[in-house]
Amino acid sequence: MGGGSEPLDTKHGQYIGGWGNLGSQTQKGIVTYALSANRQRPLAGATNAAIFNTYRRCKAQFLYVVPPVAFAYLLLNWATEKNEFYNSKEGRTLSPEASDEATQGGPVRG
Repeated sequence: MGGGSEPLDTKHGQYIGGWGNLGSQTQKGIVTYALSANRQRPLAGATNAAIFNTYRRCKAQFLYVVPPVAFAYLLLNWATEKNEFYNSKEGRTLSPEASDEATQGGPVRG
């Protein structure tokens, strides 16, 4: 590794050289510049991918989210309407529980 003669390619008998210089002559007068792939266009296609990825993920979760939410909304709407009916004048006169309690002297809700 250090000092002494340089390593030889035992198969061809020529100087191998250091890393990146495997026996060829060094080039002179050629300058190259390069950017890594993530520096050239780091957000290339990100907006397009985000839109379609979001659509794909939402479509995959649709049946897990929408039916329970719709059921809960319908149940809450039914319960609210029923409560408003029972607390109205007409509901108090028509509901059997309220009329039974009124005739038997039980507590009157209100």
